[in-house]
Amino acid sequence: METDDVPDGAPTADTAARVREVIAAAGVSQREFARRVVMDPSKLSRSLSGTRRFTAAELARIADEGRVDVGRLLGARPREKATAPAVGVEGGRPLQIVRETVRLIAEHGFHAVRVADIARACATSSAAIHYHFPGRAELLEAAVRWCMDEDTARRAALIAEADDAAAELRQLVALQTPRTAQQRRQWAVWLDLWAEAARSTAVGRLHSEYYRQWRETVADVVRRGVAQGVFRAGTDPQAAALTLTALIDGLATHVLSVSGPSADRAADAMHTALTAHVTHTILAPRP
Repeated sequence: METDDVPDGAPTADTAARVREVIAAAGVSQREFARRVVMDPSKLSRSLSGTRRFTAAELARIADEGRVDVGRLLGARPREKATAPAVGVEGGRPLQIVRETVRLIAEHGFHAVRVADIARACATSSAAIHYHFPGRAELLEAAVRWCMDEDTARRAALIAEADDAAAELRQLVALQTPRTAQQRRQWAVWLDLWAEAARSTAVGRLHSEYYRQWRETVADVVRRGVAQGVFRAGTDPQAAALTLTALIDGLATHVLSVSGPSADRAADAMHTALTAHVTHTILAPRP
Protein backbone atom coordinates (compact mmCIF):
# COMPACT_ATOMS: atom_id res chain seq x y z
CA MET A 1 0.00 0.00 0.00
CA GLU A 2 1.28 3.47 -0.81
CA THR A 3 2.01 5.64 2.22
CA ASP A 4 2.22 9.16 0.90
CA ASP A 5 2.01 11.91 3.53
CA VAL A 6 -1.29 13.70 4.00
CA PRO A 7 -2.15 16.85 5.92
CA ASP A 8 -2.98 16.51 9.63
CA GLY A 9 -2.41 12.78 9.81
CA ALA A 10 -3.53 9.82 7.79
CA PRO A 11 -6.85 9.62 5.99
CA THR A 12 -9.23 6.94 7.18
CA ALA A 13 -11.78 4.86 5.34
CA ASP A 14 -14.17 7.76 5.95
CA THR A 15 -11.96 9.96 3.76
CA ALA A 16 -12.76 7.78 0.74
CA ALA A 17 -16.45 8.00 1.61
CA ARG A 18 -16.26 11.80 1.76
CA VAL A 19 -14.43 11.91 -1.57
CA ARG A 20 -17.21 9.75 -3.04
CA GLU A 21 -19.70 12.34 -1.78
CA VAL A 22 -17.75 15.09 -3.54
CA ILE A 23 -17.73 13.08 -6.79
CA ALA A 24 -21.48 12.40 -6.49
CA ALA A 25 -22.17 16.10 -5.87
CA ALA A 26 -20.17 16.95 -9.01
CA GLY A 27 -22.64 14.89 -11.04
CA VAL A 28 -19.97 13.32 -13.29
CA SER A 29 -18.44 9.90 -13.73
CA GLN A 30 -15.46 8.82 -11.64
CA ARG A 31 -13.25 8.91 -14.75
CA GLU A 32 -14.37 12.44 -15.62
CA PHE A 33 -13.75 13.58 -12.05
CA ALA A 34 -10.25 12.09 -12.23
CA ARG A 35 -9.67 14.11 -15.41
CA ARG A 36 -10.83 17.30 -13.69
CA VAL A 37 -8.43 16.84 -10.77
CA VAL A 38 -5.66 15.66 -13.12
CA MET A 39 -5.35 12.27 -11.44
CA ASP A 40 -4.71 8.81 -12.81
CA PRO A 41 -8.18 7.15 -12.87
CA SER A 42 -6.71 3.88 -11.59
CA LYS A 43 -5.13 5.68 -8.60
CA LEU A 44 -8.46 7.34 -7.80
CA SER A 45 -10.20 3.97 -7.99
CA ARG A 46 -7.64 2.30 -5.72
CA SER A 47 -7.79 5.16 -3.23
CA LEU A 48 -11.57 4.95 -3.09
CA SER A 49 -11.42 1.20 -2.56
CA GLY A 50 -8.90 1.52 0.27
CA THR A 51 -5.93 -0.18 -1.38
CA ARG A 52 -4.06 3.11 -1.76
CA ARG A 53 -3.85 6.34 0.27
CA PHE A 54 -4.66 9.73 -1.22
CA THR A 55 -1.68 12.10 -1.25
CA ALA A 56 -1.89 15.56 0.24
CA ALA A 57 -1.80 17.15 -3.22
CA GLU A 58 -4.56 14.88 -4.53
CA LEU A 59 -6.81 15.77 -1.62
CA ALA A 60 -6.03 19.45 -2.19
CA ARG A 61 -7.11 19.17 -5.83
CA ILE A 62 -10.23 17.19 -4.91
CA ALA A 63 -11.14 19.80 -2.30
CA ASP A 64 -10.56 22.59 -4.83
CA GLU A 65 -12.78 20.90 -7.43
CA GLY A 66 -15.48 20.15 -4.85
CA ARG A 67 -15.22 23.62 -3.27
CA VAL A 68 -14.74 22.06 0.17
CA ASP A 69 -12.02 22.28 2.83
CA VAL A 70 -9.38 19.56 2.92
CA GLY A 71 -10.13 19.20 6.62
CA ARG A 72 -13.65 18.14 5.77
CA LEU A 73 -12.32 15.30 3.59
CA LEU A 74 -10.13 14.16 6.50
CA GLY A 75 -12.93 14.48 9.02
CA ALA A 76 -11.10 17.23 10.88
CA ARG A 77 -12.32 20.63 11.95
CA PRO A 78 -12.17 23.00 8.97
CA ARG A 79 -8.94 24.96 8.95
CA GLU A 80 -7.50 27.75 6.90
CA LYS A 81 -6.06 26.49 3.63
CA ALA A 82 -2.46 27.22 2.65
CA THR A 83 -3.79 29.32 -0.18
CA ALA A 84 -7.07 31.05 -0.83
CA PRO A 85 -9.42 29.24 -3.20
CA ALA A 86 -9.21 30.35 -6.79
CA VAL A 87 -11.88 32.85 -7.74
CA GLY A 88 -13.07 33.16 -11.31
CA VAL A 89 -10.56 30.61 -12.62
CA GLU A 90 -12.06 28.50 -15.40
CA GLY A 91 -11.94 24.83 -14.42
CA GLY A 92 -10.47 25.62 -10.99
CA ARG A 93 -6.95 26.38 -9.85
CA PRO A 94 -5.42 22.90 -10.55
CA LEU A 95 -6.48 22.92 -14.20
CA GLN A 96 -5.30 26.51 -14.59
CA ILE A 97 -1.90 25.47 -13.25
CA VAL A 98 -1.74 22.53 -15.65
CA ARG A 99 -2.83 24.57 -18.68
CA GLU A 100 -0.22 27.24 -17.97
CA THR A 101 2.41 24.56 -17.39
CA VAL A 102 1.63 23.06 -20.81
CA ARG A 103 1.88 26.48 -22.45
CA LEU A 104 5.20 27.27 -20.80
CA ILE A 105 6.68 23.85 -21.57
CA ALA A 106 5.67 24.26 -25.21
CA GLU A 107 7.27 27.72 -25.38
CA HIS A 108 10.44 27.14 -23.35
CA GLY A 109 10.90 23.41 -22.70
CA PHE A 110 10.25 21.61 -19.42
CA HIS A 111 13.68 22.12 -17.91
CA ALA A 112 13.58 25.86 -18.55
CA VAL A 113 10.25 26.31 -16.74
CA ARG A 114 10.44 27.19 -13.05
CA VAL A 115 7.64 26.92 -10.51
CA ALA A 116 7.95 30.70 -10.10
CA ASP A 117 7.20 31.11 -13.84
CA ILE A 118 4.06 29.00 -13.52
CA ALA A 119 2.97 30.93 -10.43
CA ARG A 120 3.46 34.23 -12.27
CA ALA A 121 1.43 32.99 -15.24
CA CYS A 122 -1.38 31.94 -12.87
CA ALA A 123 -1.20 35.20 -10.89
CA THR A 124 -0.64 33.25 -7.68
CA SER A 125 2.23 32.19 -5.41
CA SER A 126 4.74 29.37 -5.64
CA ALA A 127 3.22 28.03 -2.41
CA ALA A 128 -0.11 27.68 -4.20
CA ILE A 129 1.53 25.68 -6.97
CA HIS A 130 3.22 23.35 -4.46
CA TYR A 131 -0.06 23.02 -2.56
CA HIS A 132 -1.62 21.30 -5.58
CA PHE A 133 1.51 19.78 -7.18
CA PRO A 134 4.40 19.25 -4.72
CA GLY A 135 7.19 18.86 -7.29
CA ARG A 136 8.22 19.41 -10.89
CA ALA A 137 7.92 15.69 -11.67
CA GLU A 138 4.28 15.65 -10.60
CA LEU A 139 3.64 18.82 -12.61
CA LEU A 140 5.09 17.22 -15.74
CA GLU A 141 3.03 14.08 -15.22
CA ALA A 142 -0.12 16.16 -14.74
CA ALA A 143 0.62 18.25 -17.85
CA VAL A 144 1.18 15.14 -19.96
CA ARG A 145 -1.96 13.47 -18.61
CA TRP A 146 -4.00 16.60 -19.38
CA CYS A 147 -2.67 16.66 -22.95
CA MET A 148 -3.54 12.98 -23.32
CA ASP A 149 -7.08 13.56 -22.07
CA GLU A 150 -7.59 16.56 -24.34
CA ASP A 151 -6.28 14.65 -27.36
CA THR A 152 -8.47 11.64 -26.58
CA ALA A 153 -11.57 13.84 -26.26
CA ARG A 154 -10.90 15.62 -29.57
CA ARG A 155 -10.19 12.28 -31.25
CA ALA A 156 -13.49 10.79 -30.04
CA ALA A 157 -15.45 13.85 -31.18
CA LEU A 158 -13.94 13.77 -34.67
CA ILE A 159 -14.54 10.05 -35.13
CA ALA A 160 -18.16 10.45 -34.02
CA GLU A 161 -18.73 12.97 -36.82
CA ALA A 162 -17.34 10.72 -39.58
CA ASP A 163 -19.59 8.81 -42.00
CA ASP A 164 -17.31 5.78 -42.43
CA ALA A 165 -13.88 4.45 -41.48
CA ALA A 166 -12.18 6.22 -44.39
CA ALA A 167 -13.52 9.56 -43.13
CA GLU A 168 -12.47 8.63 -39.58
CA LEU A 169 -8.90 8.01 -40.70
CA ARG A 170 -8.80 11.31 -42.60
CA GLN A 171 -9.97 13.08 -39.44
CA LEU A 172 -7.26 11.41 -37.36
CA VAL A 173 -4.59 12.45 -39.87
CA ALA A 174 -5.86 16.04 -39.78
CA LEU A 175 -5.87 16.00 -35.97
CA GLN A 176 -2.20 15.00 -35.87
CA THR A 177 -1.03 17.57 -38.44
CA PRO A 178 0.32 20.58 -36.46
CA ARG A 179 -1.40 23.49 -38.20
CA THR A 180 -3.03 25.46 -35.39
CA ALA A 181 -1.28 27.07 -32.42
CA GLN A 182 -2.90 24.51 -30.12
CA GLN A 183 -1.71 21.58 -32.23
CA ARG A 184 1.84 22.95 -32.40
CA ARG A 185 1.83 23.57 -28.64
CA GLN A 186 0.77 20.00 -27.92
CA TRP A 187 3.38 18.60 -30.31
CA ALA A 188 6.05 20.70 -28.62
CA VAL A 189 5.08 19.12 -25.30
CA TRP A 190 5.29 15.64 -26.90
CA LEU A 191 8.85 16.39 -28.04
CA ASP A 192 9.82 17.14 -24.44
CA LEU A 193 7.94 14.04 -23.35
CA TRP A 194 10.02 11.80 -25.63
CA ALA A 195 13.21 13.09 -24.03
CA GLU A 196 11.84 12.75 -20.50
CA ALA A 197 10.46 9.27 -21.20
CA ALA A 198 14.01 8.06 -21.81
CA ARG A 199 15.01 9.21 -18.30
CA SER A 200 11.87 8.83 -16.19
CA THR A 201 10.03 5.58 -15.53
CA ALA A 202 6.82 7.39 -14.53
CA VAL A 203 6.76 9.58 -17.62
CA GLY A 204 7.84 6.62 -19.73
CA ARG A 205 4.76 4.71 -18.59
CA LEU A 206 2.55 7.63 -19.59
CA HIS A 207 4.34 7.83 -22.93
CA SER A 208 3.77 4.12 -23.57
CA GLU A 209 0.13 4.32 -22.51
CA TYR A 210 -0.59 7.27 -24.80
CA TYR A 211 0.90 5.53 -27.82
CA ARG A 212 -0.89 2.29 -26.97
CA GLN A 213 -4.22 4.16 -26.92
CA TRP A 214 -3.42 5.97 -30.17
CA ARG A 215 -2.36 2.83 -32.04
CA GLU A 216 -5.43 0.94 -30.82
CA THR A 217 -7.64 3.79 -32.05
CA VAL A 218 -6.05 3.64 -35.51
CA ALA A 219 -6.14 -0.18 -35.54
CA ASP A 220 -9.85 -0.18 -34.65
CA VAL A 221 -10.56 2.27 -37.48
CA VAL A 222 -8.64 0.06 -39.92
CA ARG A 223 -10.58 -3.03 -38.80
CA ARG A 224 -13.86 -1.22 -39.37
CA GLY A 225 -12.67 0.01 -42.76
CA VAL A 226 -11.75 -3.49 -43.89
CA ALA A 227 -15.15 -4.78 -42.73
CA GLN A 228 -16.89 -1.91 -44.54
CA GLY A 229 -14.94 -2.59 -47.73
CA VAL A 230 -13.41 0.91 -47.85
CA PHE A 231 -9.93 -0.40 -46.90
CA ARG A 232 -7.89 -3.09 -48.63
CA ALA A 233 -8.82 -6.64 -47.69
CA GLY A 234 -6.13 -8.35 -45.65
CA THR A 235 -4.69 -5.12 -44.27
CA ASP A 236 -3.01 -5.78 -40.90
CA PRO A 237 -4.56 -3.22 -38.49
CA GLN A 238 -1.67 -3.25 -36.01
CA ALA A 239 1.01 -2.95 -38.69
CA ALA A 240 -0.93 -0.16 -40.42
CA ALA A 241 -1.27 1.72 -37.12
CA LEU A 242 2.44 1.34 -36.31
CA THR A 243 3.57 2.55 -39.76
CA LEU A 244 1.17 5.51 -39.79
CA THR A 245 2.27 6.51 -36.28
CA ALA A 246 5.94 6.46 -37.28
CA LEU A 247 5.23 8.61 -40.35
CA ILE A 248 3.21 11.11 -38.33
CA ASP A 249 5.89 11.44 -35.64
CA GLY A 250 8.72 11.92 -38.12
CA LEU A 251 6.90 14.42 -40.31
CA ALA A 252 5.54 16.40 -37.35
CA THR A 253 9.05 16.77 -35.93
CA HIS A 254 10.11 18.37 -39.22
CA VAL A 255 7.10 20.72 -39.20
CA LEU A 256 7.96 21.91 -35.69
CA SER A 257 11.56 22.61 -36.69
CA VAL A 258 10.47 25.53 -38.92
CA SER A 259 8.34 28.60 -38.29
CA GLY A 260 6.27 31.23 -40.08
CA PRO A 261 5.12 30.56 -43.67
CA SER A 262 7.63 27.70 -43.89
CA ALA A 263 5.75 25.91 -41.11
CA ASP A 264 2.46 26.27 -43.00
CA ARG A 265 4.06 24.82 -46.13
CA ALA A 266 5.63 22.00 -44.12
CA ALA A 267 2.25 21.19 -42.54
CA ASP A 268 0.66 21.09 -46.01
CA ALA A 269 3.42 18.79 -47.24
CA MET A 270 2.99 16.55 -44.19
CA HIS A 271 -0.75 16.25 -44.77
CA THR A 272 -0.21 15.53 -48.46
CA ALA A 273 2.35 12.80 -47.69
CA LEU A 274 0.12 11.16 -45.08
CA THR A 275 -2.91 11.28 -47.38
CA ALA A 276 -0.87 9.69 -50.17
CA HIS A 277 0.31 6.94 -47.82
CA VAL A 278 -3.25 6.16 -46.72
CA THR A 279 -4.48 6.22 -50.34
CA HIS A 280 -1.81 3.90 -51.70
CA THR A 281 -1.47 1.43 -48.83
CA ILE A 282 -4.76 1.35 -46.89
CA LEU A 283 -7.71 2.59 -48.98
CA ALA A 284 -9.34 0.03 -51.24
CA PRO A 285 -8.71 0.74 -54.94
CA ARG A 286 -11.60 2.39 -56.69
CA PRO A 287 -13.42 0.10 -59.15
